[in-house]
Amino acid sequence: MLRLNWKRLGLAAVLSLSLFTAACGSDDASTDSKEIELVYVEWDSEIASTHVIGKVFEDQGYDVTLTPIDNSLMWGAVASGEADGMVAAWLPATHAGQYEEYGGSVVELGANLEGAKIGLVVPSYMNVDSIADLDAYADELRETITGIEAGAGVVTAAEAAVDTDYPNLAGWEVLPSSSGAMATALGEAIANEEPIVVTGWTPHWKFASYDLKYLEDPEGTFGDAEYIATMVREGLEEDDAVAFTILDQFNWTAADMEAVMLDIQEGASPEEAASAWVEANQDKVNEWIAGIE
Repeated sequence: MLRLNWKRLGLAAVLSLSLFTAACGSDDASTDSKEIELVYVEWDSEIASTHVIGKVFEDQGYDVTLTPIDNSLMWGAVASGEADGMVAAWLPATHAGQYEEYGGSVVELGANLEGAKIGLVVPSYMNVDSIADLDAYADELRETITGIEAGAGVVTAAEAAVDTDYPNLAGWEVLPSSSGAMATALGEAIANEEPIVVTGWTPHWKFASYDLKYLEDPEGTFGDAEYIATMVREGLEEDDAVAFTILDQFNWTAADMEAVMLDIQEGASPEEAASAWVEANQDKVNEWIAGIE
């Protein structure tokens, strides 16, 4: 399989990348060992899904590299053939810009998870149910919404909400951070029973840990239900029919994903959480590897 050429991609933060490589033997391992590289954005949901499918490939004898990467670079790496695939495409809204730019250069294998959602999320103790009424908390929130990575679809939608779609939020600011920083801020606010509004999405472990609610979106800024899709590079089916088949058959539920995410949140490493889920759900894994030779 191809490996990402980081110099070609022009990444300045190579040292910050966390590569997960499944051991396939010593330095004198057979040169015909199977290899696959999957890329993913460092959202809790995609950490979970990518490590689970990575564990499945490891169990099938693959040398697996899982590479965290920025949204646009993730799509670009698969489109250019520098990575083999990803199971982290949020559509139709969250990655709409990336799909428009790169969709014609990747092979779309369809949804691997249905019923995803994005929007503005608040603790249930807040006395507000709609984005249209959020200005009631303007002073307490200092007219800020806690976001995740700049350029993420949910952040872009939140920016549209305050800039154009909801005049009552004129002057508000969406503060980009990271999914981890957002979750930390949310947890701290809830511990102190303080108001907070964050850019949120489902599946996510925070809904299992906290009593939260999506704010109603009467203007439809955040769109309808989302799905998460699998994308692979052109030529993968011809180069490795087994890898293509596994990725094509990968499909699970929000509850499956949230179980892995919650395990990680409670202290397990992504590798440990993925291994435990695979072991406990071998019947589902068997569906993903059915028909391979």
